[in-house]
This record gives sequence, C-alpha cells and structure tokens, in this order.
Amino acid sequence: MKVTLINRDDAGGGAAMACLRLFKALDSNQVDVSMLVQDKTSHEEKIKSTIQSTFDKIHSEYNFFYERLSFILKEQDKSVRFAFSTANAGTDIVDKPSVTNADILHLHWINGGFLSLNNLDKLLGLNKPVVWTLHDMWPFTGGCHYSGVSQKFIAQCGNCHFLKHPHPQDISYTGWHKKHDVYNRNKNITFVACSNWMREMAQKSSLLQGFEIITIPNAINIHTFSLQDKMASRRKWNIPENTKVILFGAANINHTRKGIKYLIEALNVLKNSSEIANKNIQLVIFGKSKGFDFTQIPFPVISLPIIKSETDLAEIYSLADVFVLPSLEDNLPNMVMEALSCSTPVVAFNSGGISDMVEHKQNGYLAQFMSVEDLARGIQFVIDYQGETLALNARKKIAENFSYDIIAEKHINLYKRLVKTNE
Repeated sequence: MKVTLINRDDAGGGAAMACLRLFKALDSNQVDVSMLVQDKTSHEEKIKSTIQSTFDKIHSEYNFFYERLSFILKEQDKSVRFAFSTANAGTDIVDKPSVTNADILHLHWINGGFLSLNNLDKLLGLNKPVVWTLHDMWPFTGGCHYSGVSQKFIAQCGNCHFLKHPHPQDISYTGWHKKHDVYNRNKNITFVACSNWMREMAQKSSLLQGFEIITIPNAINIHTFSLQDKMASRRKWNIPENTKVILFGAANINHTRKGIKYLIEALNVLKNSSEIANKNIQLVIFGKSKGFDFTQIPFPVISLPIIKSETDLAEIYSLADVFVLPSLEDNLPNMVMEALSCSTPVVAFNSGGISDMVEHKQNGYLAQFMSVEDLARGIQFVIDYQGETLALNARKKIAENFSYDIIAEKHINLYKRLVKTNE
C-alpha cells in the first residue's frame, strides 16, 4: 500500500508541521509513504517537490501572487489578508510519480497557490481513494479558513464579512459553488478532522453532506517533546530562574485569532490582584512580533523569535510554569500539544478543538470563552498550584492519545479500509 501525503510545503506552518509529523509516524511504522509538496526545505528523499526547474519556480510564485491579489483587491482590510483563499491558481500534479504510483492520496493544506479548484477536480478524477485532513475550515466554506462569527457555510456562502463590498454573489458565493460542483463529481473523499470541534463544524456544512467525516488528531513525537531540565533551560535562554514564567507563542503574535489582546488584559487583571503581588512574574513570548508594542504588557517580557528547532521548542516549553494560548478559534493547536507533552500545564479559552487536549483543572485550565477575568483566574490557578499532578496529567494526556504509534495506527486502519473498498 503506497500512500502519498500532499501539502503545500514541509515546513513553515501548523499544517505543514502536522503533515510532516504524520509522514514520520507512518514511515516509522513501516508504511510505504511519500510526501508531495511545492516548497521543500528538508533533505528527506521521500519528500518530493513539484518545483524541478526555474520555470516551475516562477510559475509557483506567479500562482501565489495571482491567488493572493484576487483576494487583496476585495479584502475588508489588511487584518484579514490571509483569512481567505480563492484557489483560482495552482499546479496540475496528476502526472507526478508520487500521485500516479499511490494507492491512497492524502490531502492536507493545499492553498497559497499550490492547487486550484480545477487542479483538485482533476486529482479527484483519478478515482483513487482520497483522504483529506481538515487543518482548517477552508474545504467546506466559500473560501475562508475560519468563519469567525459567520455560519453561512451551513447553507450557502455569500455576503462574506471578510470582503470590503460583500454581496449575495461575491467570491465566497462563487467559491462555494465551485466546490459544490467538484464534490458532486467526486465522491471518493473521506474527510479527517483533527479535532471533534472541526468534525462538528464539517458535519454542519452543506458542502460535505453525504461524505464520511471522522476524527483523527495530529501526531507528536513524545520523545522529542518531553520535559527538559527547567533551570538548565532557563539559563540557556537567559530567563531569570527565580520567577514564575508565563509562556505565549504563535507563528504571528499579532494575528487577531490568536488572542494576545485577551492575554494582555488578563495580565493587567493579575497585576492589579493582591494575590499575585508577591509573585515574581516573567512573561516569555516567541514567534513573529514585528510591530508589536511590548509596553502594553504589565510584567517584564522576554521576546524570542520564531523557533524552528523542535529541541529548542521542548526546552522553551519546559522552562515555563504555564503556557497560555487564548485563541478565539483554533483547530488542534500544535503548541498546546507540544506544551502538554513537555509537562507544562496549559491555560486557554474553551474554544475550537482545545478541549480535546486540555482538561479543566486536570492538566490545565479551560477559561470561559473571551472572559478576561476567567483567563486570569486560570493563570493564577496554575501558578499557585501545589504538587506535580497537573504536569503529570499533561504528559499522560498526550502520551496516551497523540503519540506517533497511536496516530499512525488510526491512519493505517483507515487506509486499509479504503483500499479494500476501492478494489
């Protein structure tokens, strides 16, 4: 059984990371797996790139900018620039050996000018069994990656709130109808949601009615992401040893959906609390922070850049007393899984798929959605917690549910069933 994972790149984002980890999990479990990407950064031989020449490179860059421009000209403002993908430009991959030789095609994140809807239609037309992991909502919306307050995907998109001039037949409407036509022609897709929340959203969508939708979470290397020496890690990263360290991270901390605004407000609540007055608080933030005003934060801040090394990430999670991720909408955030795997309790809003990993007051704290006061209570709860139970439960939750072997087995069983059905 030959399996090909298809993702825009093999590094650089949450979906790429999740796809690469699945590749490693399957490979370590003796699956004949390869990965097809547009932008390749690794030296792994089984990962193939669609870019084989200067022309291919120019073509891929053209697709990216053309696809982006088609939305930028209509966007509400810059804050939603990457919230919507039209998928009107891409690369035909049906003749790539990784595709033609595969028994199973497993799609992941295909946007950013990688595959257009026409490319997708041709790929599905090969009539091979297709698995599509839902890293966001895009496969079942008119074009947005997360719908926010909108529930239009339940019936039919149009009047999109991400657009400057929404109207009933705008690009979300045309995107919805293009997907509707593609899906009606191709019924050989099994959708895999990374979280129970994403499965519930997908099941509500009119586009995916009649398709099988199951939940299989992302995998993590529990050996790499494990508790490191806390004080040694603090010394290495120049973090004061005699402090309570609150950690926050995001690929781009300025992204509204990641909720740093709520973290800052919660920190101000804590700053004004008599219960925290005798605590020596240190905030550590990692990720892209260009233009961010750190003077808003009422505690000392150490800002780290985007961390690419998993070994470094494990150290950074391990040096913290609590990891806070106040996301307003998230699928199954890798950072939450990574922190818990390193025995670091997590405080987060009870939103999206976070509750699949964080158990309230067992391995962290699930705050009421968008409640600054409850988020502050959660941080206080973890900082004041006596004993090791939270940390032990954090590690146990990940080791027992998200390890390479466990997630690989779930995918292998799915692949075998689909191949047998297709015979």
